[in-house]
Amino acid sequence: MRAHRTALAALTTALVATGCAPVTADDVQGGPRPVGEVTMVVPFGAGGGSDIAGRAMAAGLTAADPTLSITVDNREGGQGAVGYSYFLGKRGSTHHLLATETSLLSLPAGIDVAFSHRDFTPIAKVGEDYTLLVARPGSPITSCADAVEQSKQRRVLAGISGALGPDAVVFTLMQRRAGADFDRVPYQSGSETMAAVLGGHVELASLNPSEVIGQLRSGRLTALCAFAPQRYHYPELAHIPTAAEQGVPVSFAQFRGVIAPGGLDPRARQYWIDLARRYAASPAYTDYVESEYLQPVTAFGDEFTAYLRDNQRLLADVVGR
Repeated sequence: MRAHRTALAALTTALVATGCAPVTADDVQGGPRPVGEVTMVVPFGAGGGSDIAGRAMAAGLTAADPTLSITVDNREGGQGAVGYSYFLGKRGSTHHLLATETSLLSLPAGIDVAFSHRDFTPIAKVGEDYTLLVARPGSPITSCADAVEQSKQRRVLAGISGALGPDAVVFTLMQRRAGADFDRVPYQSGSETMAAVLGGHVELASLNPSEVIGQLRSGRLTALCAFAPQRYHYPELAHIPTAAEQGVPVSFAQFRGVIAPGGLDPRARQYWIDLARRYAASPAYTDYVESEYLQPVTAFGDEFTAYLRDNQRLLADVVGR
């Protein structure tokens, strides 16, 4: 873990030193509101949940204001650190947005990076993404409570996608609040983690519903519990009990949202907030939320800022250095 954090810290320090520090005024597209082309930075690779969120928000915001053209720019690496460090250099720009999620908080809490959520302008939280604890059918572990108890008695391998990801947070909370003792095996992504469960290399994984719904439908994996405050309302997931129902008091959401660069003109900030509200009231937003099995919990502007502040405290306690 220490080596992993050191490598990430070195990466982000190098990024800032080699040109990702705040840019000059000539490079900034400032002003009261954006006009024309806008870039939506996604700090992860194509095809994952963050990429899907970024593309859905880009399309939805464009539909809400057809005078804009929003393109997606994937800048992956360092569990999101590369993209956020690049975005740090767009201070004051009205023509850049970033599809944000929990790494905005977990990276500064867990390693030395040059940014925190306070360096950016929160625009909107568009949903919450809770994970499911999954195992192969026929596994000796048949519930969330069973996973906790067996981990106390024998070696139970749990796959995680990065030491600072939401699944790692969930397993840490299970350890602290229920006394679980899992041996964690890190992978590069949720898809690699799922493959490890399917292949029998690990017994458990904590995955987002959108990542694993196909495997649940086919019967190749089974869901033991949902780390959510209440059961999902989606018919395909409604039968899955929450962890709390099984006596494991753990609930944690990866949020999905959008931020603008720091130092933004207040008029541009209000423009983006108003546009995000229009998107959240549109059929396109409903389609995105339902296709990804999100909880449609929104927050805008100052409310989103307060959410980030409160969750930063939680993550600092769970993954803090």
